[in-house]
Amino acid sequence: MSTRLFLLSPANLSGTRAKQLASPRATFRTALRFQSPDGVPIADAFEFMSSLYFRGKIAYARRFAVPSPLIGGDGIFVITSGFGLVPPNWAFTEERMKRMQKIDVDVSTRNYTKPLKEHAQLISRALDEDAQVVLLGSVATGKYVDVLLPIFGNRLRFPTLFAGLGDMSRGGLMLRAARERHELQYTTLDAPRHRVGGDGKMPTVW
Repeated sequence: MSTRLFLLSPANLSGTRAKQLASPRATFRTALRFQSPDGVPIADAFEFMSSLYFRGKIAYARRFAVPSPLIGGDGIFVITSGFGLVPPNWAFTEERMKRMQKIDVDVSTRNYTKPLKEHAQLISRALDEDAQVVLLGSVATGKYVDVLLPIFGNRLRFPTLFAGLGDMSRGGLMLRAARERHELQYTTLDAPRHRVGGDGKMPTVW
């Protein structure tokens, strides 16, 4: 079976849940781990901050990733601002979140693009031409695609059913697909990325 990696877009670090995670009054387990010197796995923190959307992404990726023996890990990477591509168990600490909050996820921000490009290039060199690198994140703007597409080329894909859906619908779609073990179809980034006449609702059938 060909390698299939997943790249997950980050959670919103300026929202209410990010503030709850960092609050000194927080008593729930994820916050206590986050505020400890060892931090919390970034996937756990982002699941809390992003709720359904990231929970759907990580569940789907864990179900369908096919890791590369040359790269190791579980075939899943989280896109970050300032730290490039990191595995789901990467330690997310208060210090690291503060650094990430200062760096815009924008192609004009060198502190965002430089580590992302470097990590993507390392991964690309270890992949065969028939490998797939599936982006679970926005493809409507260039904040991810403009950095990743020149490196991965046609190996970079996104779920066809994502076109025209909002974040919550995407999260629900991926959770259902993971639960039912029904892998979505993927398309290259030269395909239309907006559902023509779409209503932004989750498809009821595959």
